[in-house]
Amino acid sequence: MLNVFNISGSALSAQAQRMNVTASNMANADSVAGPDGQPYRAKHVTFEMDAAPGQSVGGVRVSGVSESQSPFRRQYDPGNPAADDEGYVSLPNVDPTEEMVNMISAARSYQANVEVLNTNKSLMLKTLTLGE
Repeated sequence: MLNVFNISGSALSAQAQRMNVTASNMANADSVAGPDGQPYRAKHVTFEMDAAPGQSVGGVRVSGVSESQSPFRRQYDPGNPAADDEGYVSLPNVDPTEEMVNMISAARSYQANVEVLNTNKSLMLKTLTLGE
């Protein structure tokens, strides 16, 4: 029963990191260039199972954060100082709709894991009162 706390806790941590990456993507969706002079690349979180040695079930952890390799958006804006020779400005490859879906999914998963923790806590408290 204590393992449920570990599993839900790991899921809360993983979903929080997913929300942070999504928020970073949304914050940079309309930026023209980063500190390196290149447009921002969208980032995605990858999860993997985090089971104890010899166990077939376990929590979840973030195995990595990768950059999207999809092409940058191009917008025709010849007056922009960042425009290329053809008058196009390269913008980040962030899809705000996809990011909102990721944010809602992460928030709901986070909320579900909080409910699992609360239910598990209630069950443990009820178990303590069985002898009364």
